[in-house]
Amino acid sequence: MESHISFDQNLIDRYDRPGPRYTSYPTAVQFRDDFTESDYRAAAGRSRVLSLYFHIPFCDTICFYCACNKIATKNRARSKPYLRALDREMALQAAIFEHGQPVEQLHWGGGTPTFLNDEQMRWLMVRTREHFHLLDDDSGEYSIEIDPREVREDTLAVLREIGFNRMSLGLQDLDPEVQRAVNRIQSAERTFGAMRRARALGFRSVSIDLIYGLPRQTLESFSHTLDAVIAERPDRLSVFNYAHMPERFKPQRRIDAAELPPPPVKLEILRMAGKKLQDAGYVYIGMDHFALPDDELALAQERGELYRNFQGYSTHAHCDLLAFGVSAIGNVGDTYAQNVKDLDSYYAAIDRGELPIERGLHLSRDDCIRRDLIGELIRQFRLDFADFGQRWEIDIADYFVSELECLLPMQADGLLVLDEAGIHVTDAGRLLIRNICMVFDAYLGQTPARFSRVI
Repeated sequence: MESHISFDQNLIDRYDRPGPRYTSYPTAVQFRDDFTESDYRAAAGRSRVLSLYFHIPFCDTICFYCACNKIATKNRARSKPYLRALDREMALQAAIFEHGQPVEQLHWGGGTPTFLNDEQMRWLMVRTREHFHLLDDDSGEYSIEIDPREVREDTLAVLREIGFNRMSLGLQDLDPEVQRAVNRIQSAERTFGAMRRARALGFRSVSIDLIYGLPRQTLESFSHTLDAVIAERPDRLSVFNYAHMPERFKPQRRIDAAELPPPPVKLEILRMAGKKLQDAGYVYIGMDHFALPDDELALAQERGELYRNFQGYSTHAHCDLLAFGVSAIGNVGDTYAQNVKDLDSYYAAIDRGELPIERGLHLSRDDCIRRDLIGELIRQFRLDFADFGQRWEIDIADYFVSELECLLPMQADGLLVLDEAGIHVTDAGRLLIRNICMVFDAYLGQTPARFSRVI
């Protein structure tokens, strides 16, 4: 994130194209409808330590930028049948996994998990403990996504009481004009007040989520937001690139595309954010994440133990990820499985006593090799050919002959250094790491583009 990094318009035009964020490889676009519950059960028979993800889809109000699977409703009673269905889905999943496998990681996402009231959150965690072996010594990484606008008087105390020790707070941007443009009015006092309260209650890690590229956002306005956030010293920050895809996500049609910052400004905002955060002592974890040097993400990156999943960067690569709720995606062994995306189909499957799996994928050996390589680049921004080749018993120069040739123009553009020893991504290349990873994606071009633009 050096201050001298700059991109001319020709380079921006060359690299600003649709591409995956690589929270998985292969991406969800490649999931197949013929992946069934029996395929999932076969993979579960080889299960390891567990990570659990719960998708709570409900939101009180809609944020125009949102691309998550969510249900905007004022009717809080809709959470009751959903919780009952989650309980039954947990019973179905628990029956096919080895009893007593410890749950090292747990995450509630959405939607807005705190759409649930305090008693419902207590109940869901109690039922989770009935079905799975949660750790009672606070050693697990149990996290939840928080909308500060949905934090009631006792919410954070209840979350800490039932076992959560990490949280991410959605902020996106503090500028009032940007907030009005995306229908998310949220004060600094409410956001940072929740963060301070969480620390007082003993939460071990608090993350702030920001988005760059939103309507009416400028380099100066986002700089002010960053200054305010840095002053509060969160343990982690996520700085996501807004993906404007109104053809896929209906709420985004209420955003005026003419008010979006153009690609050169977005790149300058990202460069500025990275420089400012690193000057403040944060470690650049990769793609869209920063952390303090003593945070577990930074330590895991230092040890080479970092990996990336559907929630972003994580420290639990050795876990099988079990996913619950509509649209949730799990990763068990060398398979991915995604639940149905609408409530009616979800409830119908649960009522039949079936896992609500809609699609999934068995990874081939080539998929696993490419997943590992793309993961190395995203996590470490380098690839050692000798180590990687030995791990997979391949000759990289032979296996990826065409891909390595495709990297040569990127080397000429200053995005990476390629030699006989490996690949080293430069500071400029870190800003376009998705483009570099795309070179090794065997599926790009086989299906219509369904990804956001890289810049």
